Amino acid sequence: MDRARRGLLLGLAAAAGLPAMAQQQQGGAKPIRIVVPFAPGGGNDVFARQMAKGLGELRQQGVVVDNKPGAGGNLGTEQVVRSAADGSTLLLGHTGTVSINPALYKGLRFDARKDLVPVAMFASSALVLVVPAASKIRSIADLVAEARARPGLLDYASSGSGTGGHLTGEYFAQRTGTRINHIPYKGTSPALTDLAGGQVQMMFSVVPPALALVKGGRLRAIAVTGAKRLPLLPEVPTVAESGLRELAGFESTLTYGILAPRGTPEAVVKELSAQMLEVAGGTEFQARLDVEGAVPLLGGPAEYAALIARESALWGGIVKTSGATAA
Repeated sequence: MDRARRGLLLGLAAAAGLPAMAQQQQGGAKPIRIVVPFAPGGGNDVFARQMAKGLGELRQQGVVVDNKPGAGGNLGTEQVVRSAADGSTLLLGHTGTVSINPALYKGLRFDARKDLVPVAMFASSALVLVVPAASKIRSIADLVAEARARPGLLDYASSGSGTGGHLTGEYFAQRTGTRINHIPYKGTSPALTDLAGGQVQMMFSVVPPALALVKGGRLRAIAVTGAKRLPLLPEVPTVAESGLRELAGFESTLTYGILAPRGTPEAVVKELSAQMLEVAGGTEFQARLDVEGAVPLLGGPAEYAALIARESALWGGIVKTSGATAA
């Protein structure tokens, strides 16, 4: 990180009226707990552990990751909502839990958008649209033409109902005016296995597991859903690059950040935000993003709050129009 950027972040922490960074942190301070509302091993978990490592070193304080999976991320999210608003318990935020679930699940006992306060956002991850290697579909234009020629006869897999892959498929169908069938699986691996075997025709997948099958010649990547091409797949165009008018500006990404219980003191939020942005702006953290197929997306509380509002409006509309459910 250059000196100007570091100076800015230090200034933000100083402006919060709290000790700058880790220099004045007490080694015996209460550990910070970052709750990941999903099982270990996925991108959420990887990003949380990388953040915990960097934040702990910066603050000279214990920072631990606590995986609390269940109910599509709602179990762990609610636990953070009910925690003390003192900065000691934080949530690894994800588009699914913060912006999609409030529209997808009925009867939630909390509202993630009202009961949590954004601290910092740090990454964005696009999906990759993959088809079997033997498929005659080689581009978005081919796919749309096939879907229009065979309405309701193309199946797309996802890792489960209500996931980013599921709703991206619904978004794609809405934008192109096509009918494609959603086939939910219990996880990404079995979905990709059936896709490679030709049981389904397409899938909007998270990048790392699909990449291995693309490199191995079992799947073909025809597009990525971000605004820009991915460093891991520089030859694969974005959906918006298809040239189809109805897909101009198409973008579907999953974003990641940190949130705290509503009522956490503003000064604490500001200090943590500055520290997290310093960690996320470092080469070690960003190298981890590259491996996971993600790109940096740095922003403080105001920027993260604005992003959550935009994503909530987008995905809430897609859930309503499609009739998608979590079951």
